[in-house]
Amino acid sequence: MPEWITSIDINILLFIQEYIRTSFLTPFVIFITSLGNAGIFWIVLSVLLLIPKKTRKIGCLGILGLLGSLLVNNLLLKNLVARIRPYDAFASLTPLVAKPIDYSFPSGHTGSSFAAACAMYRSLPKWAGISLLLLAVLIGLSRLYVGVHYPSDVLAGMLTGILSGCMAHPIWKKLQKK
Repeated sequence: MPEWITSIDINILLFIQEYIRTSFLTPFVIFITSLGNAGIFWIVLSVLLLIPKKTRKIGCLGILGLLGSLLVNNLLLKNLVARIRPYDAFASLTPLVAKPIDYSFPSGHTGSSFAAACAMYRSLPKWAGISLLLLAVLIGLSRLYVGVHYPSDVLAGMLTGILSGCMAHPIWKKLQKK
């Protein structure tokens, strides 16, 4: 990562740590970030949507989005970029959750959240789709608050997640033809 990006990233993280973290917000943010652990919230939601025939397509779209995010973010980009976590690069940054053992770029929590939310968004009632997108935003921001990702990791996870979620629709249509 270019040094100027890392400089901006760490200054944002230190600002969050110094001025935004509070004992009131921390338990809520830790709960929100835990919803993204291993994509479990999104996996469970997708599987539950597979059960009724009426929502089966939405569940399939969610799974396709999640698979795309897994492939692009966790298997390809994390290993290709190999960016160390911010708390390993800057001793002054204190993470609030267990330290992840994989690389930092891009944020897998953010990528999977946006992938599933974007894949489901178009097929859900407007209020439900917007709620899922809002949750994806909160999960992404939570990764900054808890100190385990750089802002550029979260931004990249958001972009790759949106792409993965949008790609779920044409892939679904192609699978339906076969």
